[in-house]
Amino acid sequence: MKFYICTDKEPQDNHKGIKMATEELLFASTREKLKDHHVVKEVLVKDIRFPTSKEAHGSDAMHKDPDYSAAYVVIRVTGLDKEGHGITFTVGRGNEIVVIAVKSLIPLINGCILREIFCNFAAFWRKLTCETQLRWIGPEKGAIHLAVAGVVNALWDLWGKVEGKPVWKLLSDFTPKEVISLVDFTYMTDVLTPAEAEAMLTSKVAGRSEREEELRVHGFTAYTTSVGWLGYSDELIRTLCKSALKDGFCNFKVKVGQDVEDDIRRCEIIRSEIGTENRLMLDANQRWEVEQAVNWMTELARFKPTWIEEPTSPDDILGHLEISEKLKPFQIGVATGEQCQNRVIFKQFLKTGALQYCQIDSARLGGVNENVAVILMAAKYGIPVCPHAGGVGLCEMVQHLSAFDYICVSGRREDSIIEYVDHLHEHFLHPVVIKNGCYMLPTAAGYSSEIKQQSLEDYEFPNGKEWEQ
Repeated sequence: MKFYICTDKEPQDNHKGIKMATEELLFASTREKLKDHHVVKEVLVKDIRFPTSKEAHGSDAMHKDPDYSAAYVVIRVTGLDKEGHGITFTVGRGNEIVVIAVKSLIPLINGCILREIFCNFAAFWRKLTCETQLRWIGPEKGAIHLAVAGVVNALWDLWGKVEGKPVWKLLSDFTPKEVISLVDFTYMTDVLTPAEAEAMLTSKVAGRSEREEELRVHGFTAYTTSVGWLGYSDELIRTLCKSALKDGFCNFKVKVGQDVEDDIRRCEIIRSEIGTENRLMLDANQRWEVEQAVNWMTELARFKPTWIEEPTSPDDILGHLEISEKLKPFQIGVATGEQCQNRVIFKQFLKTGALQYCQIDSARLGGVNENVAVILMAAKYGIPVCPHAGGVGLCEMVQHLSAFDYICVSGRREDSIIEYVDHLHEHFLHPVVIKNGCYMLPTAAGYSSEIKQQSLEDYEFPNGKEWEQ
């Protein structure tokens, strides 16, 4: 079996630039269901924005007035009555740039045989990320990589629907060879080779069904950020904490970073409501310099936070490492990842020990495939995966990734938790289900990423009725 790793030579293409990545036939069910005439015929993209800034939802130290938004991708295929719906996330202005970036990828997708995309997915993913001219405005970062995420997520939604499975189940039913065939190992092999990844996955095959059943019964532990937005009043914070406790949440996160005295006051309020037995996490959203982060967290250490999230620039691996080392005496970990641009940045964070909690993002990385790559690397280093969520559809998507991680990769739940933000779920056909502070496994086929048609019409920017008011 061969694995796809980019070289300095142009790959020999078979259909629309997709290089065959395997010698043996994988994905037998997909090959049976999809034929040569199932060809991508149309890719649509819409600029969808929700005016969340009106009530300070999502407000933090760096993003004071976010309007949660999505470049929303729809993929249609000749001969199929199913569509793929994918999301990549922004916070308002600039969403139109990502929409244009998606449109620039459409010529690489239209006309492709769907079966060949899925059965040679790493090669197709590399085709999108390594196009000889488009890569100049990345590579594998920024608006063009967000666009890749939207397209790839739509393809996974479609794959799940073709197979009649939610994406977590689709992934969890794959053999170890099938899983690693999804990953582009370029720039990763110094920390994880395909052979190592296959061995890791093989070691967890036993027990898959038991772990799946455990999630079906108990769900996957969530933490709530909805109690701690910076723009919320003290009264609202208290009310939301009480409500979250009644709903079974034991893990809470609060935004910090604008004013240390204000942070102390707000942390005192939340600790007084949730008690000392529940976990508290802090999130600075890249606000501080390295020394400033250490000094600030020394002040907040009295509240016994589990982690400080994004204490400084998301690109500053050495800065995160220094913060991590200096906070060890306080037993405060460092979490980051929601703005890590690609698997190569994650590789360096993991290899250096600069983070203790790995926060993948379903739309910041290049879709499911690159998230699988990071999940595998995190498992090698024994780092728990705690996905960033919230936004538009991020909760809906990341629940699939965490379920796959637990069932097939890490087999651990003690430190792995998923962010939950209680906004905008009503706009989805298959919204997340939270019970007793846990994500319950999705049952509908696909990636849970499809937005209701009426919501698409109402919130399309700038002409939807919600934006004409």
